[in-house]
This record gives sequence, structure tokens and C-alpha cells, in this order.
Amino acid sequence: MTAAIGAQGVRALLADGRVVTIRAIGPGDAAEVLSLHTRLSDHDRYLRFFGTGTSMLHTITQRITRAADGEHAAIGAWLGERLAGIAHYEARPAGTTAEVALVVDGTVQARGLGTLLLEHLGSMARHRGVTRFVAEVLAENSRMIRVFIDAGMPYRITTDGPERHVEISLTEDETFAAAVDERDRVADVASLAKVLRPASIVVVGAGRRPGSVGHAVLRNLLDGGFTGRLTAVNPHAEEIAGVPCRPSIEELTETPELAVICVPAESVPDAVEECGREGIPAVVVISAGLSGTDLATKVLASVRRHGMRLVGPNCVGVVNTAAGLDATFTRGDIPVGDVGIVTQSGGVGIALVELLRQLGLGVSTMVSTGDKYDVSGNDMLLWWRHDEHTAAAVLYLESFGNPRKFSRLARGLARTKPVIAVRSAESDVAQRAAASHTAAAATPAVTRDALFEQAGVIAVDTVSEVTDVLAALAWQPLPAGNRVAILSNAGGAGVLAADACVHNGLVVPSLGAATRAKLAALLPAQATVDNPIDTTAGIDAATFGACLEVLLADDTIDAVLAAGVPTALADPVTASAALARARRKTVLVVRPGQLASVTGLGDGTPATASFADPAAAAAALGRIATYARWRRQPAGAAVDPGDLQLDRAHALVAEFLRAEPRGGWLPPDTTMRFLDLFGIPAVRSVLARDTETAVRALADLGGPVVVKVVAAGVLHKARAGGVVLNVATEEQLRTTIATFRDRFGGAMQGVLLQPMAAPGRELIVGVDSDEVFGPLVLFGLGGTDTDLIADRVARLTPLSGRDAGYMVGGLRSSKALFAGDGALPTEELVDILTRVSHLAETIPEVVELDLNPVVVRQDGCQVLDARVRLVPRDPADPFLRRLRA
Repeated sequence: MTAAIGAQGVRALLADGRVVTIRAIGPGDAAEVLSLHTRLSDHDRYLRFFGTGTSMLHTITQRITRAADGEHAAIGAWLGERLAGIAHYEARPAGTTAEVALVVDGTVQARGLGTLLLEHLGSMARHRGVTRFVAEVLAENSRMIRVFIDAGMPYRITTDGPERHVEISLTEDETFAAAVDERDRVADVASLAKVLRPASIVVVGAGRRPGSVGHAVLRNLLDGGFTGRLTAVNPHAEEIAGVPCRPSIEELTETPELAVICVPAESVPDAVEECGREGIPAVVVISAGLSGTDLATKVLASVRRHGMRLVGPNCVGVVNTAAGLDATFTRGDIPVGDVGIVTQSGGVGIALVELLRQLGLGVSTMVSTGDKYDVSGNDMLLWWRHDEHTAAAVLYLESFGNPRKFSRLARGLARTKPVIAVRSAESDVAQRAAASHTAAAATPAVTRDALFEQAGVIAVDTVSEVTDVLAALAWQPLPAGNRVAILSNAGGAGVLAADACVHNGLVVPSLGAATRAKLAALLPAQATVDNPIDTTAGIDAATFGACLEVLLADDTIDAVLAAGVPTALADPVTASAALARARRKTVLVVRPGQLASVTGLGDGTPATASFADPAAAAAALGRIATYARWRRQPAGAAVDPGDLQLDRAHALVAEFLRAEPRGGWLPPDTTMRFLDLFGIPAVRSVLARDTETAVRALADLGGPVVVKVVAAGVLHKARAGGVVLNVATEEQLRTTIATFRDRFGGAMQGVLLQPMAAPGRELIVGVDSDEVFGPLVLFGLGGTDTDLIADRVARLTPLSGRDAGYMVGGLRSSKALFAGDGALPTEELVDILTRVSHLAETIPEVVELDLNPVVVRQDGCQVLDARVRLVPRDPADPFLRRLRA
């Protein structure tokens, strides 16, 4: 999300759920600005202007509505067609401090509008170089003082007689993010209440006969137990299924809170516009065939004009079982439960409902977002955070409108409730031909998976895997670790389970002597008492249960997979149900041959999940163990190194883009200077455009050097034969340059000389910045074989120290590199990663960055080669509260 507000403005929510449009104020808004100030009560005018007179209002209006420049900016919020609030600032001569003022219509005060305007104006000012707002406020103006205090930014208030001098630092930190997210949650829940807890509903396009979508929606609302006022719109009927009908929306006798629209695509824009004119605050558009046509443009225009919330189009509908709401055309009743679902695919939603029904679980809420014009997965993450009816969330998202917001919201929800996401089908075939190693590795799937992993989201690949994970979560506690004991009366099942556990990141440890002795005392001599435990098929259920009890008492075991097949003697896993019900540790059951792939085990409320396949059980256990580990780790804060030269870095970028308006790769010597401004340790580099300059550089560097060609179109210099090591004499240098000229011809622009560095382990650190997802930081094995070995890990910015530490330890080769004898130090690598993250966050023009190789030795790290590509790009503000539509 950029800080710029377009001509149409942006839509945002007030604390009571109403929608306002925020846009810049200009000379054409003078009449509305004057009207707003004129409408103020004498008391509000006194608080704003320290007096009740009106003679100055024309002058104030002219000042607010003059064209924006480097010293002035003004924005307004429109509620419908009426200007409801204004925020503006005037920068002081130094340019980094500005005086801010706000005014809000008395009819919408205490609805969060002042804070919303302050957020947007602060974002605009921040990206114009303003770092601090100041304001003079009367001491009795407690509401305005509270706006400044509650903003979440650092502030200072001093007293000067009857006035308060307020200073606000325009800093976006974790405190500010938390404050914004909470305001977002309150407003979003209030807004979605009209969608998910409506007091009244109208179904537009309800057919008289079964078989139509509209009739099915109406029937499901009746059968689902909706107790509010229900009406249908059908010009050819007076009632349908006992529900009264009206010929048109405008002929409704009362204004409903939600409209469900089931008319042909060509009729949808008129229906939505009529809903808006009648004051209906929310619509669900079931109809398909709008996207990519003028019909979509008209629908969105109506939604914006009337401040409505919209689900769809091209969706199945919405469900809230706690409210008796089933506004869908699904078949059969929706099972009541505690699983929340948001899905862009109606088919996936229907499949999930059926699988939950078979498992004995059910739905709390389901929103089919369809083409997702407005209401999205982010809205539901906010809804579920404090929804007492939802214990787990399931997402099927084919795209991300605001992934950085998704990351914050999913992370907040996942701290208390598991969030499961089905990875949508995505091919990397269309990945662009990338010029850097990092960009080539930063495929859409890598970026998406980094987003999920950082946010604590449990990612799966199929709908059936969703129910596997939900079954593992539904009746058992989260495992305290990843150490698994496998207990089986069928050796083959135990071996398969052990292999599957290792494949899914679990550990199958050897058992201690005490535990083995206890098991040996229970089992026949031919049994295997090490992990996995094979009891043999000849034991009874009581003995199997006693063995399980021994394993649950072992402090070195975090979870147990109990795999058993029934014999003529007993069904051994029946004993597992009673012990699993105690919930002392995670116990999952495998029953090869059972008909259902996963089901609940035990009479009445199931005690645990029973899987037909050991691999499915191990995969589910591995996923919830990873999630449990994520929950146990404290949330890390983004690292600000504090010794950065940001002003000089911004100036360097601006100078390059003035010379190269379309962007491009920084020259090699400039790249090294750029890294130095961020405290990233780079080898000294000298760019020589001609041979004589190179000879002088060799003398200055004083020793053997590496010579690298600088040539147009040559980015991978070593691969192109453009790197020569250990050049020690002038003769060697002249020969090297002559060879380069022969090899690269007219493309050659010079050479880069660097002192020879001591050998060490070569790694890569890089950035690929996506306009939607933001910057992705990549870390892995480097050098010329980086793409061949492909041992890498990725994280989205901003990186916390914990994120950077995870990256260093997250390679397949990390144990060999950073543990045991001869382990390489990691502190400087963590520091480089956090500095690169901060670089990518603060310089949005950096779209690609490669530090390859970063050489790590016992005495530290050094960047030997680097590339940075810049393009003009508006700064992003991930904290701005705004709706999609």
C-alpha cells in the first residue's frame, strides 16, 4: 500500500463500522470545507480555534484548500456525500516538523474519525520527509488530546497556561502497529456484523420454484433457523416459501441490514445501486460473470458511493451458525462447530463443509469471498480474533490483496488459534527471467511459504490435509516438542510411521534404559522395546494400554503414535482412547484398513484422531508440532541497527535515479559505498575506467588484487570469464585488462579492483522486492554454485533478530557449518541479515540485491561482490487502514 491517495480516494472504516472515503482536499472543495466549519457548534469552534467567532472561517478555508505543496497537505473524510472531517498540516521552515490540525463534524465525533485521519495524514507527511507533528490544544479539549495519545506513536505533552503543547514522533514501530491493528479489528467487526449477524435480510432474485440459486438461498435461511426479518424481492410473487415478497428493492417497507443478490449478471449493478440508495449497508453478490467487464466497474462505483460492504461476486454466500445464518446455496444443513472458513473457491468451501461433517466437526462461520472485490481473508482474521465461537481458522486464498497486513493479522490470530491455509495451485513456469541469483530463487511459492511460516500459519496442499490437521488439533493438546514414540502391534506399520515421522521433521529417539526395562517387563521376549516399539500381534488391549502408559510417563517423549491392527485377541487401540482422553500428551492413532482416511476415536466425544495411513498421521503431527514450536517462541521485534546513514543513502539513490529515470544497476563502486552506509562490511573496491587509473589503484591497494570486469549486460562475471585472481604486478594487470577487452569488446566499461581476501565459506544474502508482498530476504550457500546446490531459506521483511537467527540455522547445511568442531561464527551473519532487512525496508527503490559471496571466517564476515538494482517506486505503508474496494 503506497502512501499516495489517488483521485478516487480510499475507503476506510469508522469504529462503528460505517465506511468513509478519504481523499486529498483541493481548491474545488472550498464550499464543503467552509460548510463543515460553519456547522460546528460554538463549543466545538471554541475548542478548535480558541474562540467562537466565524469571521476567520473564509481565511481558514482558503488556507486548507490551497493546492498541496512541500509545506502543506490536507485530507478529508466523506461520509456518503458529506464532508465529515479534515486533517491538515503546515510544515515549518526546517521541513521536518509540521503543525497539525484536525476538525471533525460533531455528529461523528467519538467514532475514531480523528485518529483515522491522523494516521493517513501522518503517512503522507512521513513520506514527504516530515518526522514530527506539533499541535497547540486547549487543556479542556480532552477528546483531541486523547486522539494524539491513542494514535500509538511516541508523544510528549507539555503545559503552557490553559494550553497543551503536543509533539508526536511519526514513528511506525510495534506499539503503533498494535494500536492500528486493534482499531482495525474494532471497526472491521462492527462493519462485518451487518454481514454475519444481520437483524434483517432481503434475498434479491429469489425464484418461486426449487432449482434456482435464489430459491436455495432463501430455503437455507429458513431451514438454518434465521430468526430475523426475512424478505424476498421478486416482481412475480407475493410470497415464496412463506416469505413475503416485494416487486423491487425500493418498495421494501423496511430497510434490511443485508441483501443477498442472486440475479443475472447484467442486472447486478442496478440491484447494488438500489440497495445503496435505500441505505442497505451490506450486500452478498452470489451472481457470477461480472469480473473483467463494465458490470464490475459499475458495482464498485455503487459500493464506494454509498459506503457499503460487499462479499463476492461469484461466491457461494456466508454462514454464521451461532446466528442461525446460512445465506448460501449449499446442499443440506451446515454442521455447527468451531471452525471458521474463508475461501475464494466456492467448491473448496463446500468440500470442507462435507469433510467436517464426516469427521464430526462443524463450522462457526464461513465466508465465500469469490472474486473478492471487498471483504477478504484479512477481514475474517480480524473477526475471528475474539470470536468465542471459533477455535480454528481455515483459509483458501488464491491471491493476497495486502499480504503484509495478512502477515500481521494471521500472526496475531495464530498466537491463540491455529490458522490452516491451503496452498493454491501455483506454477513457477511463468517466473520472470531474473538477472540476479536472489530474484531467480524468489519464486511466488517461496514468497508465499515464507509469509505463511513467519505468521505461524499451518500450510497444507490438499483439502483432505486440512481435515487431517483439524482432527489432530480437535481433541488433543499441542505437543511440547517433536520427540515421538511409535507404539505398534504390527511391525510394518511402525516402520512406516517412523519413516514418515522423520520425513516430516519429527525425531524418533532411542528410549532410555528405564523405559525399555518397563516395556520388556510387559511384553513377550520377541517384542522390540526400542523406538519404534513392536509389541507383536499376540498382546491384548490391556497390555497395549500399559505400554502406552509407560511411554506417556517418559519425559523424553512429547507425543505418541499408536498404530494397531485388530486381531482375534483384541483391538489394541481401544485402550488408547481412554489414555488419550486424559490429554497428558499428544496421542494420535493409526488403524490401517479403516474405511475413513481420518475419523474420531472413542465413544461420544472422540478422544483423539484415528488415521488410516501412518504417513498422514505423521504429516499432521509434524505440522502441529511445528506450529506448537512457533507458538512457544516469543514474538520478535524488528531490529533497527541504529548506526545507519539513511540521509546519505536516500541522496545516493535520488542522484542515481535522476541520471537513470527508468532505473538500473548501481555501478560496482557505488554499490560498495551504498552498502557501507548501512554498516554492511564490504571489501574495499576501486573502479577504474581506463588502464592507467587501474595501475594507480593497484599501487594504492598495495598487494595482490582481484580484477573484475565491468561490462554492459554482464552480471555473472565469473561465469563470463570476467574475474582474475592474484594480480600482483603492473604487467599482470595490463595483460588482464587487455584480455578483458578482447573478450568483452565494446561492452567493457572498466575494471573493479579489490584486495585479495582470505578464503572462507561462501554464502549469499539477497533481496527481491515485490510490489505486493514487499521485500523478501534470502540466505543460503553462495559462490558460483549457489543455484546448483540451492540450499536457501527466505523471510519477508522486517526481520527480527529471531528471524535472522532462524535463517542462519535453517539451511540443510547449517549444522555442518555452525555447530561442532570448527563451527563458523554466526553473530555477524545475523547482523548482516538484519541490516539488509532494514535497507530493503527503508529504501523501497531497491528491487534486487545480491551479496554473493559473503565470505565467513573465524574472524568475521566480508562481502566480496554485490549488485543492487534500483527502480523508481513510491514508498509503501503497510499500516494504512483502507478497504480493498
